[in-house]
Amino acid sequence: MLLADLTLARRLETTDALAGVEFARAWAQLNDFNGQVSLEVAGGHAAFGGVESPLTQAFGLGLSGPVTDSDLGALEEFYRANGSPVNIETCPLADNSLLKLLNERGYRPVEYSNVFVRELTNGDSRMWPAETSEVHVRRAAVNEAESYSLVVGKSFLENAEISPDLLKIFTACFHAPSALFFVAEVSDAAAGGGMMSIHKGVASLGGAGTLPECRNRGVQNALLLARIAAAAKEGCDLAMVATAPGSGSQRNVERLGFRVVYTRTKFLKEFQQGKVG
Repeated sequence: MLLADLTLARRLETTDALAGVEFARAWAQLNDFNGQVSLEVAGGHAAFGGVESPLTQAFGLGLSGPVTDSDLGALEEFYRANGSPVNIETCPLADNSLLKLLNERGYRPVEYSNVFVRELTNGDSRMWPAETSEVHVRRAAVNEAESYSLVVGKSFLENAEISPDLLKIFTACFHAPSALFFVAEVSDAAAGGGMMSIHKGVASLGGAGTLPECRNRGVQNALLLARIAAAAKEGCDLAMVATAPGSGSQRNVERLGFRVVYTRTKFLKEFQQGKVG
């Protein structure tokens, strides 16, 4: 039986923390950025992959013991040096010192996300969508990084232009060593995509999007099945997904046997010019 305890939380949060570090390093290489892009702090990891980038956040703080004022001071200096606000994804199983310090140092909660987990078995490697399905899923090749990124970007930003900087953030992720990418096609045309990162037996599924004209055709379900199958084939014993509470994504993963184990709260701190703390 899988218990939603501190041991499990450490595995899950470390998986996303290290994925963020890998993505940030890939972004830095693609953009010839020579500054510091990661920081190990308070038992977790912070990543910088560009100002206002979804890669720029910290995970796992306080899961190995108390967090100190100097820990958060170092974290804030890391982000301030890069001209970025601080975004921290917090786990409710973290040491209580983290929440106390976040309140004292002027952070504010800005987002919730439910973390879901599914245990995997060898049999799950056969869950790949059937050949008879309208939606065909395949692994994306490295040389498809830009076309894949455009599809996923348009899935999230329906009415906005994808800037060159944002496109580089998406394409950089392709060069992260622990990441796998999947394309969903309908009638031989790209309909959506999704990825997963693997660390020590945990596959974190994320970044999945469907083009507006292809929605309600089973694209997300097919992408989930394919990634579950691929994770099991890679020898993972757990798959995890973080979704917005009550969202369609939550309903999709629940139908496939994922269960919520805790809810993250994202905390934000923005700096006044020339001032920290």
